[in-house]
Amino acid sequence: MDTISRENNTSYLPFAGLIAGLIALILAIIGLVQVSKVKAANQAFQEEQVTKVAAIESTASAAAEGAKTQIAGLQRSTQDAFGQVAGEITRINGEIVKIQESAAKPKVSKDAKAGPAVAGPDEYVIAGGDTGAKIARAKGVSLPDLIAVNPGVNWTALKVGQKVKLPKK
Repeated sequence: MDTISRENNTSYLPFAGLIAGLIALILAIIGLVQVSKVKAANQAFQEEQVTKVAAIESTASAAAEGAKTQIAGLQRSTQDAFGQVAGEITRINGEIVKIQESAAKPKVSKDAKAGPAVAGPDEYVIAGGDTGAKIARAKGVSLPDLIAVNPGVNWTALKVGQKVKLPKK
């Protein structure tokens, strides 16, 4: 009976194992296809991101160059403006000096008559062509004595009508 029961009792186990193996093989192939699709999509995404980063880098580089150019222009215009301000300050200082000099000059009253300068005792009024040596000879004094009693006089730039003191003889 053993022999007969074995022959009639066909085992489906190897057939079921073969079917399970085929199903596993089909699922593995489907999984590999899906993984390769995901890998391709990921690579395309990475390439897109690299392209975007390169574009951003290019834009940033161009903006930096533009900023450098603008900064250089601002530096030049600022320097020009400072030069103009310095010129104006110099001009204003010149005007202030002129105002101070005119304020320091003695005021002549309107009642006084404008006329030739008159020399007082021990004074001499400069005439055209006068020099210190000519005045000293004409008045009979020494040139060093004439210079000594007139310490504020510029003897190289005498002006007509200017008064100088004469030393005592």
